[in-house]
Amino acid sequence: MKRVTLIKMLASTALALAVVSSPVIARDNSPSKDKKEALYPNATRTEPKLDLTSEKDQKAINEGLDAVNNQDKEQAEKLLQPVVDGSKSKYAQALALQGLANVHYQDGDIKGAIDLLKRALDNGVMPNDTYFQLQYMLAQFYLASEQYQLALDTVAKWRAEGRKETPESYALEGNAYYRLEKYPEAIAAIKKAQSMTDKPNDSWNQLLLAAYSESGQSDQAAEIAQKQIAANPNDPTAMNNAVSLLMQQQKYPEAIALMEKGKAAGAFKDEKQYTNLAKLYLMTGQQSGDQKGPATKAVATLEEGMSKGVVTSSADNYTLLGTAAYMAEDTNKALASYQKAIPLAKDGEANIRAGQLLLESNKFTEAKNLIQQGIDKGVQHKGTAYMLLAEANRGLKDKPGTIAAMEKAAQDPETSAKAKAWLKAQGASK
Repeated sequence: MKRVTLIKMLASTALALAVVSSPVIARDNSPSKDKKEALYPNATRTEPKLDLTSEKDQKAINEGLDAVNNQDKEQAEKLLQPVVDGSKSKYAQALALQGLANVHYQDGDIKGAIDLLKRALDNGVMPNDTYFQLQYMLAQFYLASEQYQLALDTVAKWRAEGRKETPESYALEGNAYYRLEKYPEAIAAIKKAQSMTDKPNDSWNQLLLAAYSESGQSDQAAEIAQKQIAANPNDPTAMNNAVSLLMQQQKYPEAIALMEKGKAAGAFKDEKQYTNLAKLYLMTGQQSGDQKGPATKAVATLEEGMSKGVVTSSADNYTLLGTAAYMAEDTNKALASYQKAIPLAKDGEANIRAGQLLLESNKFTEAKNLIQQGIDKGVQHKGTAYMLLAEANRGLKDKPGTIAAMEKAAQDPETSAKAKAWLKAQGASK
């Protein structure tokens, strides 16, 4: 199965929201004395003769399209459907069909919108400006419905017949190529889009960054990410993408430096940013000879997030704080954090960690109770938990309890050898 990176998921989400929006409705529904400048002056299509003569149809279309723009579905259908069913004008029918297509799109029925829009285009009796606007709209609908190759084919046809190029059309093309995992084509298309305007959409950079990352060109992706964060130091999305790339390259100190800068600039907006920075501190601390310094920073980061109400009071977060405090050699804070996690946790992991700390302080009764509760709630490493329970019982001079716990530990492959060796040394092996 193909690896799905964090950067890809972030970019995909942004693009799905940014690229496909409610298309603008073409309103060329009557010949104008004041001829507007043509949008498609070089089109290869020969414009048909318009056949709209009914003032009644014209009024219904005007009011119906206004209802579409106002998202009044009931009124739009009431006005436009009779035009589709009964008008003698193909031009009127085409305009009504494209209005109804938008109604279906707004209602989440993209398949129905596509069918209606295709009927409007097949009708053919429209000025070029209207015809090609609807053709481009169809490409957008195909993209929204995840029919990516059809989106590409339609925008290519639109460009060839309409003889028009826009940065948005190349961005649409790049999006479709990206979804098809054709990353070189996606990169070429989005770079073309960016070259055609001095105000490129922010989402295009997201797409380009993701395409570079997925194609293995991490250096180019990192360069784009760094430019994004430099231009928008308080943009959380730009920071998240840059950090994700640095982590993929295992450049943890650089990722930390970027996150610290982002936090100082006010870019920390959600819980994951605080917890991810804390985890990065702990990771680098474990890899270095001095884990106390980075762990202390992790504690401060989590407590800052909690004090702001961004980092929630959850079992996972209290457990993470407990681990950070333990690595920072603050046993009291670590124990207090684990104890806060216990009533919130679905399993007994926090119990075991708290119990282990109590053992280190020779508080055997409290440790025994917590460890047993943890085992009862369920833990991942059951053998280790029983070994700790045995240690608590031994501290209480409860030899039968110690042997019983060791016998349980002997049943777990992870601790079997050590437990059996102890039982044998005590003459308690079966």
